[in-house]
Amino acid sequence: MTMQLGKAAIGFGLLVLLAGCSSVMGPGTPVQVTGPTQPLVSNTGDPEDDIIGAREAPKITASYGGIYTDRPAEIMLAQIVSKLLAAADQPNLNFTVTILDTPEINAFALPGGYIFVTRGILALANDESELAAVVGHEIAHVTLHHAKQRTERARTTDLVDKVVTGVFGGDPSTDQSANKAKLNFAAFSQAQELAADKQGIQYVGEAGFDPFAAARFLGAMGRFAQYSQGTADQADDFLSSHPSTPDRIQKATEVARAFFGAPGLGAQNRPDYMTAIAGITYGDSPSQGAISGQRFIHPGLKFTFTVPAGYNLQISKGAVVGVAGDGEAVRFDSAEVAPEMALTDYLRSGWIAGLKPETVTGQTLNGFDTATGVAATDQWNFRVAIVRYNSVVYRFIFAARVDSELFARGADQTLQSFRAATNADLHAVRTLAVKTVIAGPVDSADSLARKMAGVPGGSNLFYVLNNLYPGDPVQPGQPYKIVVIN
Repeated sequence: MTMQLGKAAIGFGLLVLLAGCSSVMGPGTPVQVTGPTQPLVSNTGDPEDDIIGAREAPKITASYGGIYTDRPAEIMLAQIVSKLLAAADQPNLNFTVTILDTPEINAFALPGGYIFVTRGILALANDESELAAVVGHEIAHVTLHHAKQRTERARTTDLVDKVVTGVFGGDPSTDQSANKAKLNFAAFSQAQELAADKQGIQYVGEAGFDPFAAARFLGAMGRFAQYSQGTADQADDFLSSHPSTPDRIQKATEVARAFFGAPGLGAQNRPDYMTAIAGITYGDSPSQGAISGQRFIHPGLKFTFTVPAGYNLQISKGAVVGVAGDGEAVRFDSAEVAPEMALTDYLRSGWIAGLKPETVTGQTLNGFDTATGVAATDQWNFRVAIVRYNSVVYRFIFAARVDSELFARGADQTLQSFRAATNADLHAVRTLAVKTVIAGPVDSADSLARKMAGVPGGSNLFYVLNNLYPGDPVQPGQPYKIVVIN
């Protein structure tokens, strides 16, 4: 289950090309929730499922920021899953549920009973029934054996193989990024998504939750998608490869009404939910770096760089991706390179197709070894720069339809801007967190939205996160979410 958050003007094609790189950084419930040091272990009684899940689960975890630890949220999630499994008549299955440390609105199901929910989902949902709708949908994918079918398609699809071999020149049988990316390209079919919606809604209602929560949360996701238009592609499949959101919302409402009657039945548990998620990180995690305009700072790895004006940076799946206009993009990531290997040799080693060997040069910048080169395919031109910092090799991959002097100068300036982060840089990093506030007797959606005035786009974000509109009344004494700067 995944959701398309909107594509930047650069278009899907170029972002797919840039997705062939490896991660820059990069950490469940019988019902258990994974912790930072706990292994991902599941036991559903199907040895083949357990093997597939155990193999693929670490890839999902690594691709989406690692494990996010928040004890109140974990306890709530475990309790929800336990109720849903009983409703699904699967009380003896050993499901593992992991919260992923990413702001993306995402959830995944794998064979073997592995369920993944992002903290972005936790921030967007407004009560336990909405979170139950997400998890119930994922459990349905598993019980209906969709997850196994999806993984089997991932093993046979050649889409990522073509991207890796045709653009980056890598060997898909050994390229770790290709294996990760296959999980994203092998989306559930429309029929599978609708079947999981129907089955999941039944689980939610039979577990005692509001069965209309699925339709409500789908609407919230649609609003968040519109709010996020213009951000870098997030390769989500919750709202892709199946009917449009309004049609899906209508079908979810019809299913809930057919099985459970008119709205008003079932628990929502909004106050308990708000208490459980209070304090969770919102947006990018400091462990994955921070973005400030055209600048990226990594507090943990202690480096920073700046891209040219006009690039809109975003952290996505362990890499930093930026787009500019409708013809340029950049991706920053890391690669495993033997310490004894010269960077110029690595650049010529065949991992990027269309490389012009005569353009490869090495030099020292800001005290670090670097190498640069130029590559071209039928549709794209690439400027590639590599830097070795603290024994780790990082890569800048700029892509443009036209290899202009301005494009080349921007790529060169970005490489020259890479340097060790100072204390001043690190102190400039600010993190966001979800906080709950109780509506007073004279409050409205507008007055609560003003509490987020210090957050860029705060008012609009308040309405989206709380599924409210300007001018809406709020219920005195009820909790609402705001985002604050720490």
